[in-house]
Amino acid sequence: MTQNLDNLLQMSAAYPPPARVTDVANLKNYDEVYARSVADTDGFWGEVASELSWFKPWEKTLDWQCPHHRWFVGGQVNITYNALDRHLTNGNRNKVAFIWLGEDGTERQITYGQLHGEVCRAASALKSLGVGKGDRVIVYMPLTLEGAIVMLACARIGAIHSVVYAGLGSGALRERIDDSQAKVVFTSDVTFRRGKAVPLKPIVDEAVLEAASVEHVVVWRRVTNTELTGKEMDYQDFIARGSKDCPAEVMDAEDPLFILYTSGTTAKPKGIVHVHGGYMVGIYYMAKAFMDFKPDDVYWCTSDIGWIVGHSYIVYGPLVAGVTTVFREGALDFPDPGKPWEIVEKYDVSVMFTAPTAIRLLMKYGNEWPQKYNISSLRYMICAGEPLNPEAWRWAYEHLISPHDGFLVDNWWQTEIAGPTLGTLPIMAAKPGKVGRPLPGVIAEVVDAEGNPMEANKGGLLVLRKPLPHMMKTIFNDPYRYAEVWDRIPGSYATGDMAVMDEEGYIAVLGRADDVLNIAGHRIGTMEVESALVSHPAVAEAAAIGKPDPVKGEVLKTFVTLRLGFEPSPELEQELIKHVKKELGPIVIISELEFATKLPKTRSGKIIRRLLKAREMGQDPGDLTTLEE
Repeated sequence: MTQNLDNLLQMSAAYPPPARVTDVANLKNYDEVYARSVADTDGFWGEVASELSWFKPWEKTLDWQCPHHRWFVGGQVNITYNALDRHLTNGNRNKVAFIWLGEDGTERQITYGQLHGEVCRAASALKSLGVGKGDRVIVYMPLTLEGAIVMLACARIGAIHSVVYAGLGSGALRERIDDSQAKVVFTSDVTFRRGKAVPLKPIVDEAVLEAASVEHVVVWRRVTNTELTGKEMDYQDFIARGSKDCPAEVMDAEDPLFILYTSGTTAKPKGIVHVHGGYMVGIYYMAKAFMDFKPDDVYWCTSDIGWIVGHSYIVYGPLVAGVTTVFREGALDFPDPGKPWEIVEKYDVSVMFTAPTAIRLLMKYGNEWPQKYNISSLRYMICAGEPLNPEAWRWAYEHLISPHDGFLVDNWWQTEIAGPTLGTLPIMAAKPGKVGRPLPGVIAEVVDAEGNPMEANKGGLLVLRKPLPHMMKTIFNDPYRYAEVWDRIPGSYATGDMAVMDEEGYIAVLGRADDVLNIAGHRIGTMEVESALVSHPAVAEAAAIGKPDPVKGEVLKTFVTLRLGFEPSPELEQELIKHVKKELGPIVIISELEFATKLPKTRSGKIIRRLLKAREMGQDPGDLTTLEE
């Protein structure tokens, strides 16, 4: 079956970066660097790796026997040595590593030197529990310093952490415990969201009830004095067992660092495995080249440690790069929609990483909130997640970034590819609706079902022709499932996304291949329909699905949430239907439009179209433990 798409949404506007950004960009010669990165893969990544500290140098940069790829073969390293120990002697010992913020205004700061000590204490405490190299540890903790410290402590002794977002249900947690055969589970009594304490320990209690592999449950008691029994122990008592003298375990470059289970849109979560060496090198390079980190940057990431963005660009990447990172527990718009801009002003945030869902959420509240604060420190704003609608991009650019000569860029990657893969560099013009060009080291193409490249502006499957250091090594306990992604288009990594590439090499990601709409014989990406709706001034968010039709095959139904100040009405419904037809052409006819107060999402903010479609069809949508509140 052909995978070609009709590309209907015109996305041709280009916004050049300002001198404030280009003059200080770390990567100024993209064409030259990119050409070398794909022509001399070994030399390129070898040079990047040589900027970091290794216990033993590698013998071979890349061993590529599809579908398996090994990087820095024979090399020995530990990512925490580069994230922590290296900074004790390079002038960063007393530099702030993390600024943690709570919803209630609580602030905690920790320097690189202090963080090193705390991680060593937690790491040696883990050893005292019998945890060692290769053992799996579940981290079901809030977005706090303790959660990050436990992750780093596992890595330091060679244990494999698997962070589970603190909000998934007991069934999802139990599934991950069973699959990983975790030896220890870390949790907290509560997390905080929208001013409320949300219990976590009861979820863990149920999940570990018959989990034979779990020997210890460590509980961080934040606000309660809940009784601990059996194999449970208090987090403070756990830390007290540790010592600040705990050298980093010498790890092979290919030794697993963590397992991160994907969730939300797949029926059965899959455990993505990343390793110490390649992961470290890849996310470090993208921290410099794409994230554009400077030594004096204050960087804020609005993600969570439960997702790959939180792994790569809250915990590991910024620490290896040596910058100061802000992160905050709780809802972005609580206690009011001005909170993000208050944080930017107070801490002089210069680089911010957020998601399209967050942009659309803040856009819903209007322009007046960011105008109340001085956010001129914000040089560079990065967005990733679902496709960023052109209208949302323009709103953020016009009201958050351009007034003080900052720049807004999009990028694309996956849990399977742990760092930016396609993106708009700070030296490139931004094209709203397009994530950008392949980043150094990335060979990306848009192809048909047989793997033949599509001509410019024709939609197809997005594939990567070569592995990256920071690409997954396998799927835990499921090597056949891993091999499948390389078998669909033989010799290429099939991303599962549909995309279109223009004449300049800019790529627009149109959505998952299984979300493509087939309307009257035309294959249309959900992103195009949803972006057309969001471009209307009344619309905050939108979702599109296809419903079976005996005549047309499928008809189009859309779900719309409105911006503040707009109310649902039959007149507005007809106006939106006409607006989409005007934007995309007469073949795109919305048969049904439903106004909604909210859309179902995964905990990471991705719209669950599968659920919307199942509801429409009266079907069981499957495991929905990842639904957003």
